[in-house]
Amino acid sequence: MEFEDKYYKCGPAPDNDKTCWFDVKETIGMDFPNLPYYIDGDVKVTQSNAIMRHIARKHDLCGKTDAERVRIDIMENQSMDFRNGFVRLCYGTFDTGKEAYLEVLPKTIEGFSKFLGTHSWFAVKNISFVDFTMYELLDQHLLLAKDCLKDAKNLQEFLKRFEELKAIKKYMVSTRFMKNINNKMAKFGNK
Repeated sequence: MEFEDKYYKCGPAPDNDKTCWFDVKETIGMDFPNLPYYIDGDVKVTQSNAIMRHIARKHDLCGKTDAERVRIDIMENQSMDFRNGFVRLCYGTFDTGKEAYLEVLPKTIEGFSKFLGTHSWFAVKNISFVDFTMYELLDQHLLLAKDCLKDAKNLQEFLKRFEELKAIKKYMVSTRFMKNINNKMAKFGNK
């Protein structure tokens, strides 16, 4: 999928001036201007999950059966809870909250491992957009705690399977591949 990646660079710390975004956000014609946003012809979408679902619908990544769609709905919401906790840690309480976060991480990972079970993908047979989300989140957590998947062989295999997808493999060696997981205001994952 071809796309234009547009970045709004914040100013230096401690203010991290965001006028580069605030000066244009009301001029781009979005109902709820926010980052990230996605423009697909006449369709303008904000909110990460709405963007993911829009792209997923276009590429048939929303499940093929009711059972798959239910699993996708569950994982979309479960992964959002996982992401929100990680974001709070990275942007807020990293210095004081990392230890507590790492204490509960194994139970969280265990839940994802049980849900995936022996299936190739979280929706069971077919890859879906939640597999992209879960790959990203699990990969980010490996940066935080490199052994966090040591007891979840199926999640390790899931990551390998995802990375072996032809388009993903090509993207990961391209110059477009993002290395930083957070912007420079974060206390973790900003380099």
